[in-house]
Amino acid sequence: MERGMPSFGTMKNFFSSFFASLTALIVFAVGGVLMFFLLLGALVAMGDKKPVAVQNGSFLVLDLSANIQDSPSQMDGLEEFTAAFGGDGAHVLQLREVTRALQAAAKDEAITGLYITGQVSPQGYGSGFAALKEVREAIESFKASGKPVKAYLDYATTRDFYLASVASEITVDPYGAILMPGLASQPMFFAGLFEKLGIGVQVTRVGKYKSAVEPFTRKDMSPENRAQTQKLLDDVWLTLTSSIEQARKLPAGSLQKIIDDKGIIRPDAAKALKLIDRIAYFDEVLADLKAATGRKGSTETFKQIAVKDYAKLVSGGGLVARRQSENKIELGSGGSGKLAIVYAEGEIVDGTGNDQGYVYGAKTARMLREIRQDDSIKAVVLRVNSPGGSVSASEAIGREIRLMQQVKPVVVSMGTVAASGGYWISTNTDRIFAESSTITGSIGVFGLYFNAQGLFNEKLGLSFDTVKTGKFADAQTIARPKTEEELALFQTFVDWIYDQFISKVADSRKLDRAVVQEIAQGGVWSGSEALKLGLVDELGGLSAAIKYAAQKAKLGYDFRVAEYPRKKQFSEALSEAFEGRRREQSFSGPFGAFLRDANNQVQSLSKYNDPRGLYARLPFEMGLK
Repeated sequence: MERGMPSFGTMKNFFSSFFASLTALIVFAVGGVLMFFLLLGALVAMGDKKPVAVQNGSFLVLDLSANIQDSPSQMDGLEEFTAAFGGDGAHVLQLREVTRALQAAAKDEAITGLYITGQVSPQGYGSGFAALKEVREAIESFKASGKPVKAYLDYATTRDFYLASVASEITVDPYGAILMPGLASQPMFFAGLFEKLGIGVQVTRVGKYKSAVEPFTRKDMSPENRAQTQKLLDDVWLTLTSSIEQARKLPAGSLQKIIDDKGIIRPDAAKALKLIDRIAYFDEVLADLKAATGRKGSTETFKQIAVKDYAKLVSGGGLVARRQSENKIELGSGGSGKLAIVYAEGEIVDGTGNDQGYVYGAKTARMLREIRQDDSIKAVVLRVNSPGGSVSASEAIGREIRLMQQVKPVVVSMGTVAASGGYWISTNTDRIFAESSTITGSIGVFGLYFNAQGLFNEKLGLSFDTVKTGKFADAQTIARPKTEEELALFQTFVDWIYDQFISKVADSRKLDRAVVQEIAQGGVWSGSEALKLGLVDELGGLSAAIKYAAQKAKLGYDFRVAEYPRKKQFSEALSEAFEGRRREQSFSGPFGAFLRDANNQVQSLSKYNDPRGLYARLPFEMGLK
């Protein structure tokens, strides 16, 4: 064979490789085209989908198997889209969407009653007790209209039963149970792990209750933190139990005795103790609902419309919610005036990111600036559901709030938690509303400094040397602990920020500085206690805050509403939805829940990005269960 000519085997390998590659390319191309048409078909189906009609005599269905969050869904139809590709959808309901749907349905002649089922699925900052209180009050108002409220429960948790307790009739599955043993906070502590890894932690802080640093420096709660957490849990628990007792016409204090005696309450015991009205299987409840909606004995299900579908038919503007037609009403329709609702939901961090569950300082400040300069917006309601975070990010947001308050009314509605940085951004406003179970206060500041000297030197064999032009040039390094002089320098910043925090609260709340210093110290309070201390003005939910802001701006009863942040681009929202679904699937069961909590805390730690290392934040995670 001549030199340079390929052998038969080489040629064979070449053609095998060539045709394999060509085949793969064709498959990839066909698959891409197929995926394109699938996506296109799904989009067309979503576009052609008409709003669900409301049949006369229907029951409004509130499926609790969702995460009830403050901010609106990032994109309409995203749940349907992910379901078309095998997902279960995001299962998200917006709080205001639910309460306004219930308000409209109470006056809607086509709606016969309300059916509550499912199990609350809290995620992130959603479905907290303050938000659930607003939903519960809306259910009470619906019931007061004279229409029946029926609840069917299987394995009911505290959140489920708290909502369902106001129903006209509560039915539990014969093999179901009520599990509401009480509230517990079980924070995770990393100090022992850091010791094993050779990671050191140094802190600077102000306030004896500023316990956000404890997970990194201790292996258990400090006595001060334990005391304040116990008081907070007692306040929230009292709100829940007293509300249930009143709804079920039970003697005051009797529910606690039942819970401590039974632990898990079986259906027969629950009925005997008058916690529920009936024990029945789902098919029996379904038959009753069919009869109530004029379909007794029919093979069809009962006449119904889901809250999420019904909400699309309810006007978004004005104080009074009403169903206008079968066509979707765009959010913000109403009178000539406009009111903005700004949602600060999640941990406050620096930057301009897009991650769910975080309030980015620069991004939020820019958004607030645009709202301030928009003359069509006459009033602003700031809905805060945040444990705080970065001091610099909180101040960037707070600065824009103060500037806005000079030109238009700004009213704060505190959700489940509005503490530390969350309280910082709430101070300079016209009025602060909170629920009795809102977690607020935590007026304190801390600095958190990690070093990995032990890990680098002893575990990994890494070492560092330094050349510098100034005494503090390498003060931010994680290769060694901070010196006493460096810590003293950082402490001066902490003291200064804390002094600023105290001044802001004293000036805005018109409180004596000495009083604020006494109630600050990083202490955490329930909304009811915060009202007594003067940290909030009034107990009430988002609707109460909107009503006050509208009156302050003389908007009347009919006005447009704009909600911020605005909805995301489809590709971005879709990507996040699938990513969230993958995370949800990877953390299931009791051990999965433990891993999810650990993952959330580590992820939160990665967002400790204040350029000065200073934070106004709640204890790392309250872990309220």
